[in-house]
Amino acid sequence: MPHIQDLLYKDEVYNIIGAAMEVHRELGPGFLEAVYQEALGIEFHSRGIPFEEQVRVNLHYKNHKMKTYYVPDFFCYAKIIVEIKAISKCTPVNEAQVINALKSTKNEVGILINFGESSLYWKRYVLQKGRHKK
Repeated sequence: MPHIQDLLYKDEVYNIIGAAMEVHRELGPGFLEAVYQEALGIEFHSRGIPFEEQVRVNLHYKNHKMKTYYVPDFFCYAKIIVEIKAISKCTPVNEAQVINALKSTKNEVGILINFGESSLYWKRYVLQKGRHKK
Protein backbone atom coordinates (compact mmCIF):
# COMPACT_ATOMS: atom_id res chain seq x y z
CA MET A 1 0.00 0.00 0.00
CA PRO A 2 1.49 3.39 -0.98
CA HIS A 3 2.24 6.02 1.63
CA ILE A 4 0.37 9.33 1.45
CA GLN A 5 3.51 11.09 0.21
CA ASP A 6 3.61 8.65 -2.72
CA LEU A 7 0.11 9.52 -3.99
CA LEU A 8 0.13 10.60 -7.62
CA TYR A 9 -0.64 14.35 -7.95
CA LYS A 10 -1.33 14.53 -4.19
CA ASP A 11 -1.08 18.33 -3.93
CA GLU A 12 -3.17 18.95 -7.04
CA VAL A 13 -5.95 16.63 -5.85
CA TYR A 14 -5.82 18.28 -2.41
CA ASN A 15 -6.30 21.70 -4.04
CA ILE A 16 -9.21 20.52 -6.20
CA ILE A 17 -11.01 18.89 -3.25
CA GLY A 18 -10.42 21.97 -1.10
CA ALA A 19 -12.10 24.12 -3.74
CA ALA A 20 -15.03 21.67 -3.96
CA MET A 21 -15.41 21.67 -0.17
CA GLU A 22 -15.66 25.46 -0.20
CA VAL A 23 -18.33 25.39 -2.90
CA HIS A 24 -20.32 22.78 -0.96
CA ARG A 25 -19.90 24.76 2.27
CA GLU A 26 -21.25 27.90 0.58
CA LEU A 27 -24.06 26.36 -1.48
CA GLY A 28 -24.96 23.09 0.23
CA PRO A 29 -26.88 20.39 -1.64
CA GLY A 30 -29.96 20.99 -3.76
CA PHE A 31 -28.84 22.92 -6.83
CA LEU A 32 -28.54 21.65 -10.37
CA GLU A 33 -25.14 20.49 -11.59
CA ALA A 34 -24.72 23.62 -13.74
CA VAL A 35 -24.75 25.81 -10.61
CA TYR A 36 -21.97 23.78 -8.97
CA GLN A 37 -19.99 23.73 -12.20
CA GLU A 38 -20.04 27.51 -12.47
CA ALA A 39 -19.27 27.98 -8.77
CA LEU A 40 -16.40 25.48 -8.89
CA GLY A 41 -14.94 27.26 -11.92
CA ILE A 42 -15.04 30.52 -9.96
CA GLU A 43 -13.41 28.83 -6.97
CA PHE A 44 -10.68 27.23 -9.13
CA HIS A 45 -9.94 30.62 -10.66
CA SER A 46 -9.79 32.39 -7.28
CA ARG A 47 -7.36 29.75 -5.97
CA GLY A 48 -5.14 29.79 -9.04
CA ILE A 49 -5.94 26.20 -9.98
CA PRO A 50 -5.33 25.77 -13.71
CA PHE A 51 -8.38 24.27 -15.39
CA GLU A 52 -10.28 23.93 -18.60
CA GLU A 53 -14.02 23.49 -18.58
CA GLN A 54 -15.84 21.15 -20.98
CA VAL A 55 -12.66 20.70 -23.03
CA ARG A 56 -12.28 17.95 -25.63
CA VAL A 57 -9.89 15.23 -24.50
CA ASN A 58 -8.70 12.72 -27.09
CA LEU A 59 -9.94 9.14 -26.82
CA HIS A 60 -7.89 6.09 -27.72
CA TYR A 61 -8.87 2.59 -28.70
CA LYS A 62 -6.11 -0.03 -28.83
CA ASN A 63 -3.47 2.70 -29.18
CA HIS A 64 -5.38 4.40 -32.00
CA LYS A 65 -6.45 8.00 -31.56
CA MET A 66 -10.18 8.21 -32.17
CA LYS A 67 -12.12 10.96 -33.96
CA THR A 68 -14.54 11.23 -31.05
CA TYR A 69 -13.68 13.03 -27.82
CA TYR A 70 -14.43 12.76 -24.14
CA VAL A 71 -15.63 16.01 -22.54
CA PRO A 72 -15.08 16.07 -18.77
CA ASP A 73 -16.66 18.72 -16.58
CA PHE A 74 -13.16 19.99 -15.74
CA PHE A 75 -9.64 19.09 -16.83
CA CYS A 76 -7.34 20.46 -14.12
CA TYR A 77 -3.58 20.94 -14.23
CA ALA A 78 -3.73 19.55 -17.80
CA LYS A 79 -3.71 16.03 -16.31
CA ILE A 80 -6.61 15.42 -13.89
CA ILE A 81 -10.16 14.62 -15.02
CA VAL A 82 -12.83 16.02 -12.71
CA GLU A 83 -16.42 14.85 -13.05
CA ILE A 84 -19.09 16.51 -10.93
CA LYS A 85 -22.58 15.37 -10.03
CA ALA A 86 -25.52 16.87 -8.15
CA ILE A 87 -27.43 13.71 -7.27
CA SER A 88 -28.64 12.15 -4.04
CA LYS A 89 -26.03 9.35 -4.19
CA CYS A 90 -23.31 8.30 -6.64
CA THR A 91 -23.74 4.91 -8.28
CA PRO A 92 -21.37 2.39 -9.82
CA VAL A 93 -22.33 3.86 -13.22
CA ASN A 94 -21.00 7.27 -12.12
CA GLU A 95 -17.80 5.63 -10.93
CA ALA A 96 -17.47 3.69 -14.19
CA GLN A 97 -17.70 6.98 -16.09
CA VAL A 98 -14.51 8.22 -14.43
CA ILE A 99 -12.70 4.89 -14.72
CA ASN A 100 -13.61 4.55 -18.41
CA ALA A 101 -12.55 8.14 -19.04
CA LEU A 102 -9.14 7.40 -17.56
CA LYS A 103 -8.75 4.23 -19.62
CA SER A 104 -9.75 5.81 -22.91
CA THR A 105 -7.96 9.15 -22.51
CA LYS A 106 -4.73 7.69 -21.13
CA ASN A 107 -4.84 10.02 -18.12
CA GLU A 108 -3.88 8.60 -14.75
CA VAL A 109 -5.95 10.51 -12.17
CA GLY A 110 -9.65 11.29 -12.05
CA ILE A 111 -11.92 12.66 -9.36
CA LEU A 112 -15.65 12.14 -8.95
CA ILE A 113 -17.32 14.86 -6.87
CA ASN A 114 -20.97 14.85 -5.82
CA PHE A 115 -22.44 18.07 -4.46
CA GLY A 116 -25.92 16.52 -4.02
CA GLU A 117 -25.28 14.82 -0.70
CA SER A 118 -25.47 16.48 2.73
CA SER A 119 -21.69 16.10 3.06
CA LEU A 120 -19.50 16.53 0.01
CA TYR A 121 -18.78 13.14 -1.56
CA TRP A 122 -15.59 12.67 -3.53
CA LYS A 123 -13.50 9.80 -4.72
CA ARG A 124 -10.06 9.78 -6.33
CA TYR A 125 -9.23 7.23 -9.02
CA VAL A 126 -5.79 6.27 -10.29
CA LEU A 127 -5.27 4.18 -13.38
CA GLN A 128 -1.86 2.60 -13.79
CA LYS A 129 -0.77 -0.36 -15.91
CA GLY A 130 -4.26 -1.37 -16.96
CA ARG A 131 -5.89 -1.39 -13.52
CA HIS A 132 -7.83 1.14 -11.48
CA LYS A 133 -7.40 1.98 -7.81
CA LYS A 134 -9.18 4.30 -5.41
